[in-house]
Amino acid sequence: MNVNKAIILGNVTKDPQMRTTPNGQNVCSFSVATNRYWKDKDGNSQKEPEFHNVVCWGRLAEIASSYLKKGGLVYIEGRLQTRSWDDKTKDGVKHSRTEIVAEKLQLGPRPSGAIEPSEDKPEEIKEEEGEEEIDVDEIPF
Repeated sequence: MNVNKAIILGNVTKDPQMRTTPNGQNVCSFSVATNRYWKDKDGNSQKEPEFHNVVCWGRLAEIASSYLKKGGLVYIEGRLQTRSWDDKTKDGVKHSRTEIVAEKLQLGPRPSGAIEPSEDKPEEIKEEEGEEEIDVDEIPF
């Protein structure tokens, strides 16, 4: 059995970049910073940042592009993928990059006063016709 799973919770380092592949698939890439905290042998608090490249595809790419902003908190679950290529401009120098291909994305809390990107105010949630109202006293737990 094999497992390839990455889970990070950190801050977006710059606004996501959305692109479309030649076959029409949306792809969004951004970087997330996580911090490791510890105390050194003298008892002083230490912090070490780590930067992760993240790639989202399809609908997840659209969501990331619309709602993630630099500094925002984001939770990512996905898989690690390493790709490599030859640089045609630098005499064929080989490059490689390890990325987290996102499978789940959860947005952190919005700053107070934030609004939806395409609306001036949040949309009201309306009860659909035929739905019963739930009585809290009837919940069995």
